[in-house]
Amino acid sequence: MTQPKLDLSPKVSDEIRKTTCYMCACRCGINVHLKSGKVAYIEGNRDHPVNKGVLCAKGSAGIMQINAPSRLKAPLKRVGPRGSGAFEEISWDEALQIATDWLDPIRKDSPEKLAFFTGRDQSQSFTSFWAQNFGTPNYAAHGGFCSVNMAAAGIYTMGGAFWEFGQPDWDHTKLFMLFGVAEDHDSNPIKMGIGKIKARGARVIGVNPIRTGYNAVADDWVGITPGTDGLFILSLVHCLMKAGKIDLNYLAQFTNAPCLVNGDEKSPEFGLLLRDDAGKELVIDRATGKLTPFDQKDVQPDLSATHRHAGISHRTVMQHMAERYLTDEYAPETVAERVGISAKRIRTLAAEIARVAFDEAFELDQEWTDFRGQTHKKMQGRPVSFHAMRGISAHANGFQTCRALHVLQILLGSVEVPGGFRFKPPYPKPATAHPKPHCAVTPDCPLDGPHLGFTHGPDDLALKDDGTPARIDKAFTWDNPMSSHGLMHMVISNAHAGDPYKIDTLFMYMANMSWNSSMNTGGVMEMLTDKDESGEYVIPRIIYSDAYSSEMVAYADLILPDTTYLERHDCISLLDRPISEADAIADAIRWPVIEPDRDVRGFQSVLCELGARLELPGFINKDGSQKYADYADYIVNHQRKPGIGPLAGWRMGEKGLTSGRGDVNEGQLDNYIENGGFFVEHIPEGANYYKPWNTAYQDWAVKMGVFDSPQPYLFSLYVEPLRRFQLAAEGVGERQPPEHLRDRIKETMDPLPIWYDPSPDNKADEFPITALTQRPMAMYHSWGSQNAWLRQLHGHNPLYLPTKLMQEHGLTDGDWAKVTSPHGEITVPVLEMAALNENTVWTWNAIGKRKGAWALDENAPEATKGFLLNHLIHELLPPKGDGLRWANSDPITGQAAWFDLKVRIEKSDVQNESQPVMPPIASPVEKDKGDLVWKVGK
Repeated sequence: MTQPKLDLSPKVSDEIRKTTCYMCACRCGINVHLKSGKVAYIEGNRDHPVNKGVLCAKGSAGIMQINAPSRLKAPLKRVGPRGSGAFEEISWDEALQIATDWLDPIRKDSPEKLAFFTGRDQSQSFTSFWAQNFGTPNYAAHGGFCSVNMAAAGIYTMGGAFWEFGQPDWDHTKLFMLFGVAEDHDSNPIKMGIGKIKARGARVIGVNPIRTGYNAVADDWVGITPGTDGLFILSLVHCLMKAGKIDLNYLAQFTNAPCLVNGDEKSPEFGLLLRDDAGKELVIDRATGKLTPFDQKDVQPDLSATHRHAGISHRTVMQHMAERYLTDEYAPETVAERVGISAKRIRTLAAEIARVAFDEAFELDQEWTDFRGQTHKKMQGRPVSFHAMRGISAHANGFQTCRALHVLQILLGSVEVPGGFRFKPPYPKPATAHPKPHCAVTPDCPLDGPHLGFTHGPDDLALKDDGTPARIDKAFTWDNPMSSHGLMHMVISNAHAGDPYKIDTLFMYMANMSWNSSMNTGGVMEMLTDKDESGEYVIPRIIYSDAYSSEMVAYADLILPDTTYLERHDCISLLDRPISEADAIADAIRWPVIEPDRDVRGFQSVLCELGARLELPGFINKDGSQKYADYADYIVNHQRKPGIGPLAGWRMGEKGLTSGRGDVNEGQLDNYIENGGFFVEHIPEGANYYKPWNTAYQDWAVKMGVFDSPQPYLFSLYVEPLRRFQLAAEGVGERQPPEHLRDRIKETMDPLPIWYDPSPDNKADEFPITALTQRPMAMYHSWGSQNAWLRQLHGHNPLYLPTKLMQEHGLTDGDWAKVTSPHGEITVPVLEMAALNENTVWTWNAIGKRKGAWALDENAPEATKGFLLNHLIHELLPPKGDGLRWANSDPITGQAAWFDLKVRIEKSDVQNESQPVMPPIASPVEKDKGDLVWKVGK
């Protein structure tokens, strides 16, 4: 008998090209295996600092993303009514000429009539640069409906936040607590980190109404009532302060806890910090008993001091905190029923945190010198670390809740110390090191500065001379004074209402605003198609760029088709969202490992040409010629300031290649490609902890171009800018809020973290259940769920109900239920889930698709059994009878309050298709034939 010859080691590929994944925001390194020039296999890059070879399902499935039937093929011009999906293919020259003809008159006359907003594009430093050169104030990205509360609260409090700003000290932490984290965020690093700490016996506590993903592998699950996280956290603070389990030395040396607060009620600076003539915060030195700036050599700030002057007592921040948080208002017995956790359990959790932070404290034998010139022989470790994301952020009290969590870890002394939370370069950066928002519009000229930033008081608001909002989304106004990422969810609604003014062109990139990226989905579709009395569209022109035939494509007038992530250059930059780790500065690129087989172009390269056609100053040379041939040219040759460009690696120094600061290196991208698509430089030993105060780190950060000079600062337990807005609401200063907002500003913008009901008018008896969405591990963006491989994991989504609600409504698995909110209703399939807060329902987000979109068959499960909770949410709060439009947002930052949704549930007789059913839209690309095969080579 002849034995068959088996090839036990088949050739996987002809060539391997290393680049950066784009299937979520982790930005992992990948090895792309090619056969005959086509992608055959994707695996993790073992040398990459982010994932070290680990790759998840969606990362591997990137093969299908670049082969998806829904990919757009060529530029498109609308030829039918908006929403019909009727387009004709045109050339790129015609497409760019149309865009130029529309945009050039706007720029020359009224640049603010262009609203340019982008989705999860990861290139915001570039797109904002383009918008700034155009001259419009109306630019932002997706952060306003994602997690701006977390980011802004972190930066105002301590100079950074979780995820891209920092990470736990995985090597030393012994207790890791997650708050509101779904498994799509930072998935590979967190999975690897949890595996590492569990292997050595560390405990994981998950605080989340839903027990999936990371919470499912936690040692302890705290199924909190949604929207009460801040109350729970402040109760922990109460317990820790009452037990004396806070790090007094850390608080005195590195925070504004010992800084004195003006106690003169008659002063226009009442409630602000006392400062010297140079603007430095003042403390009482324990050694001398005298008033002194906080940063003087050898000063020992006194946490309990009182400064008496002119008959007025000025107390420290620490005394104000003790006065607030030691009251019974935050006692576990007071908050337990509200948060859904017993008082005993809250006290047990507080005791566990205290035990690990203080009884298991340790020291590293590492000398370092602080900004006061004091040399410390060792580094004090506090092995408790935290991580949080959208779950606690997407509420109308999200900013103060995030602040509370940051304050909790600071009180423990567990930020930037061994075992605690650590910043990733270029963070930490205090809010004062970031730009302020700019909004001065001059026809035919660039904007007067960056669009986004950090306000420090009323003078920084983006208001016109008459006090009305300068931006279409009303960012940086009295409605939401500290909206650092803008309000993307309000752009279409405000533009349609002409509030604060009308626009001419809506220009969007990768933002599926007519479907899953929008509140009030049905209403937004009506706004995009609505016409005025003259028969013209209320929003006159819509330009949209995407790689796929999404629901938003049908509502645009001009489509600029993007490439997929393996067909273009991208820059994961220190100017934007780098891939740094706590011990290293790092950035990365993507590059075209394959060429497109369609007439498509990378959106950033399109902006380079469009910018030149419009003669934007930053995109043309002195002779008027195009400055950057494409995005790759921009990445290499653009300098934000001398020696600082998009990429920090392989710059040109006086003696050859260097890092951080340096001149342009024409071969820079080749250097990145040769190194696997990334650059890393490690922080010197002894500089990697205590970054905000460590002179060695500060000097290294200057060398690397993070700072121009050392920027040591104090953590702000007491956030003074909040108090400045309160003072204005109390009648102090020339810039005053409108009367209807005074009380809200006074109540919500407290300089110390507070908790308030995020939805006090939710008609609790009529709508008693909270409804949440989160993304699954196998999905990141809406385009992920139509990936042929990932569809096998998430072809449709049920609504998960806890056992209590299933029984109360007579439901069993597979039944259908009608879900009603104050705004609308949906009918969906249900499944029981025991590991769920007893008054909460939830589903996966963005899996439901509209019929006709994404090249899917009209009977695809995503379109029949898939659904969105978005139909139940409105971008505005219910009318209050005052004629005003109140955004469904955090009143401080304007972040969309997705997770304040309240509903009621009843069993439905509908058993066949999710409701509502939108009419199918025509797809500009051929429908999937169901025969997609991906196999290359022999």
